[in-house]
Amino acid sequence: MTKQIELSGVNKYYGAFHALKNIELSIEKGTFVALVGPSGCGKSTLLRSLAGLESISTGDLKIAGELMNNVPPRKRDIAMVFQSYALYPHMTVEQNLTYSLRIRGVAKAEAKKAAEEVAATTGLSQLLGRYPRELSGGQRQRVAMSRAIIRDPKAFLFDEPLSNLDAALRVHMRKEIRALHDRLGATSVYVTHDQIEAMTMADHVVVMKDGVIEQQGAPLELYDRPANKFVAGFIGSPAMNFVPATVGEDGRSLAVDVGEKQTIILDRQLEPGRKVTAGLRPEHLHFVEPGLGVFRLPVGVVETTGSATYITTSTAAEVTIVETSRRAVKAGDMIDISVRPADVHIFDEKTGLRI
Repeated sequence: MTKQIELSGVNKYYGAFHALKNIELSIEKGTFVALVGPSGCGKSTLLRSLAGLESISTGDLKIAGELMNNVPPRKRDIAMVFQSYALYPHMTVEQNLTYSLRIRGVAKAEAKKAAEEVAATTGLSQLLGRYPRELSGGQRQRVAMSRAIIRDPKAFLFDEPLSNLDAALRVHMRKEIRALHDRLGATSVYVTHDQIEAMTMADHVVVMKDGVIEQQGAPLELYDRPANKFVAGFIGSPAMNFVPATVGEDGRSLAVDVGEKQTIILDRQLEPGRKVTAGLRPEHLHFVEPGLGVFRLPVGVVETTGSATYITTSTAAEVTIVETSRRAVKAGDMIDISVRPADVHIFDEKTGLRI
């Protein structure tokens, strides 16, 4: 497939502060890519560098095969959708949509027709005469997206566009943005701190921390085989449990330190006696009958949501369990838990890298 965006050895400095560190990223045409990570990880700086709102210090940035290092934003043929919507308050929806066309010299009738076509795609046909102040948050976001779509750019850049919306509307708009991406065959780069948004919307997820790409790949690839403890803890909700452990003398068992040492049989051979960290996803831990579990753990806190029950143990290394049955359990109970050997993630105790 054609590479639409390429970053090679990209670094960004703000004085002595190294914001982006040797970024290597290739985005194929038509792909939806999510940049995800905690606040301050560099994802918005990377997006702004793509847009030309920030200049890169070293390295190469190409869009559609053309070097963009010194090309001004208006000539990069990209469209950006901001968290704040950035609509012109004194213009109607139609005027907001057609503004970029009109300043490029497109005839008024042609621009109006383009606005009507885009509005029909994004469900804004009945709102073209309204002003931004007369719209809901979701409608304003649709206007911001429509204003980007009407330009037919080489790439769409989204900077946390759903952060200002309530939970139910965020879920709805997630579906709308992804459906629009698919209909348009667009290339989209989407910045978010919400890993659920990244996992549900993207074809390719890029996890960042401190200006470094920690791992990138398909959403389930990151979920199933996280490269290190940071990615493992960031991808997945609730977060993965991390428990100190020691490889047994046979190299095929793991003594896991949860209250008292309890043994897991492994599906692989490791160095006997090695100190490691065991990663256990809450959804991979299951209730079993007494005496049949890998762990026997004391219950600390029970939180019921209806569809699932979240159980946190009262052990020194807290363990969270997600249980979808309606089995009655309360604080102080002892519960037996099983886990498949294939679902146990093992990380080096010092480096945090996956073993």
